[in-house]
Amino acid sequence: MILDMKIERSSGILMHITSLPGPYGIGDLGHEAYEFLDFLKDSGHSYWQLLPLNPTDHIYNHSPYSTHSAFAGNPLLISPELLEKDGYLDLKEIPSPKKASAVKVLFEPVEEYKEAVFDIAWKNFRKKKNADPEFVEFTESHAHWLD
Repeated sequence: MILDMKIERSSGILMHITSLPGPYGIGDLGHEAYEFLDFLKDSGHSYWQLLPLNPTDHIYNHSPYSTHSAFAGNPLLISPELLEKDGYLDLKEIPSPKKASAVKVLFEPVEEYKEAVFDIAWKNFRKKKNADPEFVEFTESHAHWLD
């Protein structure tokens, strides 16, 4: 029996977010990701397969396939620019990241820089956390499993 399937042709790309260009040594979910999505759409692509977005660490060479959590997201993919846009950072007050290698990704400097940025963003967030009604609602409705 021959099935008459009407499937439109489509195309896409398989690429991890860390492969995007960016000022922090790896690509993240910031401006460059949105530009890449626009490029994919403008060039007629329908899909971007991202590969795993789980946390990575140096013990396993930052492989997204060797992770300590199947559910958590990789904090290295958080965009400092979007934290600034949300009011948790002023990037002018933070030292610039070290120049990235043009040959390969060096995750350790990225980790050091982003951890310092996240510490500042966390302190700023804690100062005004009750001002965010979505955060308050989330913590109240999920209090049974949150620390």
